[in-house]
Amino acid sequence: MYASNEGASVHKWHHYIPLYDRYFSKFRGTAVRFLEIGVNHGGSLQLWRKYFGNDAKIFGIDINPDCARYDGQSGQVRIGSQADPEFLSEVVDEMGGVDLILDDGSHRMKHIEASLMALYPRLSPGGAYVIEDLHTAYFPKYGGGYRAKTSFFNLLRRMVDDMHHWYHRKGLRFPAMEGAFAGFHIHDSMVVIEKEKVHRPVHSRVK
Repeated sequence: MYASNEGASVHKWHHYIPLYDRYFSKFRGTAVRFLEIGVNHGGSLQLWRKYFGNDAKIFGIDINPDCARYDGQSGQVRIGSQADPEFLSEVVDEMGGVDLILDDGSHRMKHIEASLMALYPRLSPGGAYVIEDLHTAYFPKYGGGYRAKTSFFNLLRRMVDDMHHWYHRKGLRFPAMEGAFAGFHIHDSMVVIEKEKVHRPVHSRVK
């Protein structure tokens, strides 16, 4: 589907394509509520419409006012900053909730964190939050750097700690997220966070 695209321009790292299908395929043909951060030329929204189907509710956000021209074509487009929690909340309200989120926005560490903190608590259980192009976590101009404290991967480590709060008993670093992490999947330049309701782990022994 990506290789045969004849619509608006869209560019992706080739190894992303099978990863999208791994985490998104169960939502194909459903009324999934999908939010993409970063609209650019509108090609990605076209791609997602073809992938998910006509029943999907697809929204894209971008800070560039020129992207408003793509509103209503393959999905709805809203103009605002991914670092603005109030704006993000308004978009999710308009969507009636959100099941999948793909952050392909500014790729700046502060913006990635701001979006995640605002949107993850609104993500439905069983959904997924995907952040791509995370090689920028190693670039100082994006607020990252090799082993830099500001790197997204340091934030991710703290989230992993919250996932395991039952064991260290130090409390949650991000209470709004409630430790509701089903899994963290780290790929080259991409992180997928799967959400599920929080259940205290149960251990048993079978004779």
